[in-house]
Amino acid sequence: MNKLTKKLTAVLTSTLLLATAAWASEAPAPAVKTEQVKQTKLSPSANLLGTVYSRSNIAITAGVNGQLTWLVEPGTFVSKGDVLVKMDTLPLELMQLEQQAQIKREKINIGYLKRELQRLEALKANNNAAEFQLDQTKSKYELAMADLEIAELKLKQIHDQLARAEISAPFSGVITERLEREGSDVNRSQVLLRMLDTENLQVRMFVPVRYMPYLNNKSQLQVFNEQYQTIARIQAIIPAADQRSQSFELRLELDADSVSHWTAGQLVKVEIPVQADQETLAIHRDALILRKNQTYVMKIDKQNIAHKMTVNVGQGQGDWVAIEGELSEGDRVAVRGAERLRDGQKVNVQSKS
Repeated sequence: MNKLTKKLTAVLTSTLLLATAAWASEAPAPAVKTEQVKQTKLSPSANLLGTVYSRSNIAITAGVNGQLTWLVEPGTFVSKGDVLVKMDTLPLELMQLEQQAQIKREKINIGYLKRELQRLEALKANNNAAEFQLDQTKSKYELAMADLEIAELKLKQIHDQLARAEISAPFSGVITERLEREGSDVNRSQVLLRMLDTENLQVRMFVPVRYMPYLNNKSQLQVFNEQYQTIARIQAIIPAADQRSQSFELRLELDADSVSHWTAGQLVKVEIPVQADQETLAIHRDALILRKNQTYVMKIDKQNIAHKMTVNVGQGQGDWVAIEGELSEGDRVAVRGAERLRDGQKVNVQSKS
């Protein structure tokens, strides 16, 4: 009985091994995606910190003395031209009516003096009026004309004050702070609100002077944080170095399509070139397989066979890094699915889409 059991066990084991071998030979080749090794120019870079600023962060001030009747709430997004502040205009409206009455009075006086002047000129022509009386009336007429001009200028000033009693948004943005409440009496130029432009953002940062030769106003740099990255154009290089830090200010303009991902005051990282361009072989970062004792890639030959290739990694720029090793321009390396591959294993190369 024991001999029979041993024979059955041996048969079953052999059958299982044969089935496993057959299954392994029929297993589908693992799928990978590849990128070509390329000969290119890379700019060695460093990631420096910058801060997002709004190009317009202003205080909204009172245009006239008076009492506040309404202010927009903090946190409100407004468009250019929207009303932000309203003031009590009754005192100004009364001044306007008074000045209009004064102008009417001046015009009546001018009409009387004009007729009197015409009468005296007619009498003077017939030698029936004194020269002194004519000159006196003419002076009164000219003074009345000047008084009318002054009164009309005062009316324009009142109109200007009435226009300033209602403050509109100078640009589209958000109200970040309110410093006064409705019913408060305020003076002209007193700060009422603070407003931030959320559509025109820039990054400001300080860069070591030694990196200045590698930057110009046509450069575009990568700006990123943990959630988002974008490309920003250099808006201004301010070549005035701080004596202590030996750094200069750099300003980058954030694209309008990306401003929704940033907020003023936010810290970001900017990739800055720190050396001149270098001609080198480069591969996509995703192709690198990092191990404790070595770094390697899986090269895929024309027969779709994987080969383990050890590489030395150099400087990087964006998604690409310089490498040294037994690779050539145009070689394919796996960037997806490479970590589980074995040297000499057959693979199924998928398209990049």
